[in-house]
Amino acid sequence: MKAQFKYSFLAGLFVRLPVFIVIVVMTLGFGIFRSLGMLPQAARITAAALGGVAISVMLAVNIIGDINIARRMFHPPDAYLHALTPAPRRHTLFASLISMVAMDVVTMAPVIAGEVWMGMNIGENYYAARAIWGVARLSWGDILTILSCVVCAIIGYALFLLIIMFCVAAGKSFLYKMPASGFLAFLLGCASFYVCNLLQLLLTPFGYLERYGLFFTLHLAGGAMLPLILLTGLTAAGMFALTSYLLERKVNL
Repeated sequence: MKAQFKYSFLAGLFVRLPVFIVIVVMTLGFGIFRSLGMLPQAARITAAALGGVAISVMLAVNIIGDINIARRMFHPPDAYLHALTPAPRRHTLFASLISMVAMDVVTMAPVIAGEVWMGMNIGENYYAARAIWGVARLSWGDILTILSCVVCAIIGYALFLLIIMFCVAAGKSFLYKMPASGFLAFLLGCASFYVCNLLQLLLTPFGYLERYGLFFTLHLAGGAMLPLILLTGLTAAGMFALTSYLLERKVNL
């Protein structure tokens, strides 16, 4: 398992690390010069605009890094070594999934936080001071709610990646010899997202539904984060089991 984590991290880290370092250095440089009062108003606006560009660049780089990790499982020549690894496919899949989620979250969180900070500091320190004062006045209940939302978002992001890998694995296994296998895998992905969204209706007892024509919006009560986390986690676990099962079977490389 340690070896799988190592190879997965290296496959994604090679693309992300240089870009992440440049963005962090740029943000820290802005913060230092801003604290010393050496940035005029035009420079602050420019820094905030560059921060917005940095978010897009980091997002694109993360997508490329995730593709590099996924290619190790499905595309030669790395897929040959991956298939011959003397470890259960659930171990290799878990290592790849955790690598993608961890690196995406660790790189995007500071970049987004830096952009928010630069945006608040375009003017004087009024908005930044209000934000710091607001954080300082948060109760333990507010902090627990924020942490619950973060955990739910991370699990949901892992589910999103698992659905994509499930569709790729399906296209490489039982859909491989069918006509237009790629298109069928795409339709399978759409159906998977649709089913995962329908499962959210199980949380109706913890909130209420609003109907807008053919669409519904589920509103959860304030204390319903735990059922949402459990449902999302169980859905991700089910998708992980299905993907592992497909990888254990014949995968056409």
